[in-house]
Amino acid sequence: MPFRMIIATILLVPSFSLAQDAEKAVGEKPAQESARPNSVPAQNRSQQGRGPGGFGGSIELGPDDKQIYPDPADSIVANRDDIAHGKLEMIEYDSKTVGATRKLNVYTPPGYSADKTYPVLYLLHGIGGDETEWQRFATPDMLFDNLIADEKAVPMIVVMPNGRAQKNDRAEGNVFESAPAFAVFERDLLDDVIPAIEARYSVQADREHRALAGLSMGGQSLNFGLGHLDQFAWVGGFSSAPNTKKPEELVPDSDKAKEQLKLLWLSCGNKDGLINISQRTQRYLKEQGIPHLWNVDSHGHDATHWRNNLYHFAKLVFKVGPSCRTFLPAGQASRGPVGRMLQFRLFDSYKFAGIILRPISACPPNDHSVTSAVETFHATNSSSFSLCLSLWILWHCESR
Repeated sequence: MPFRMIIATILLVPSFSLAQDAEKAVGEKPAQESARPNSVPAQNRSQQGRGPGGFGGSIELGPDDKQIYPDPADSIVANRDDIAHGKLEMIEYDSKTVGATRKLNVYTPPGYSADKTYPVLYLLHGIGGDETEWQRFATPDMLFDNLIADEKAVPMIVVMPNGRAQKNDRAEGNVFESAPAFAVFERDLLDDVIPAIEARYSVQADREHRALAGLSMGGQSLNFGLGHLDQFAWVGGFSSAPNTKKPEELVPDSDKAKEQLKLLWLSCGNKDGLINISQRTQRYLKEQGIPHLWNVDSHGHDATHWRNNLYHFAKLVFKVGPSCRTFLPAGQASRGPVGRMLQFRLFDSYKFAGIILRPISACPPNDHSVTSAVETFHATNSSSFSLCLSLWILWHCESR
């Protein structure tokens, strides 16, 4: 046992040293980040206070309103000649809900084959958009091609429907007058869109392989996703609009949400006048102890925020083994205090050796992040593996 403890200590030191180095490096980051067009100076990540909201209302930031994922480079949507590409196609389906033939923009991953089955992400647009909006804002075909090629996301089908569930579903005239049609889309999605996709494509047709996310008015993905946890296990809302239900209506049963949700992602920009909508949801989730991710970057109610947060969401969705418990023997993680500490749920935070650990993704070879009490930084794969392995050794020693 002493020998194992010594090994665990040796393995833990590099990971915790990295966390301390990250805290010291906070003051050095602005100069490095200024070279990247989408980067966010470190001092802005913990900005607090009030400010003009522009679109929406005034902004008041609290201690939880921080950026935990750095802005990616613009190259995430580069058209790369050296990788395989998926297919983007516009298809039609019969909507019994609307009583019309409607359109869907569908991405299938590189090498799509009917001999395999794929998870599906349903991606909703804003009030001024349609089934083409995500393609105009974020070129998801390029984004997912690059993520899949780099093994940062699992191959998946991405469905971009038109959330304006009415016969004339074009974004014409006063688009706000069509707001009621977005609520009608709930039935169109569940009764018409999903069955059409599952009939046409080779998909894994269960909640564990079905995700729902959206931007602004499409942030009603929270309404639909959290309201139908029997259909969706992965839910994301990017700068959700005022049509988002009150938190207690979104999550009336916190125990059920804790049990069924695999990922709940909330994001907003700290210059977005609608941030209070997401803030009230995040505060409620925190009070109820419901695991979630809350990413507040330096953008407004804009396409850059939506693209960047789709990128991060896509890296996490449909991942198996979301935490270091991947390394624990099945069914034995609850033995003893260290074992119980390791029994964390997805994206919970735990204080260990003075450092807040927040598992972000699956164990290597996927990306990892370790969140210290003051700053987020990205550890190398080797350091993350070291951390996971050392925690396993500590469990093993303590449980014997």
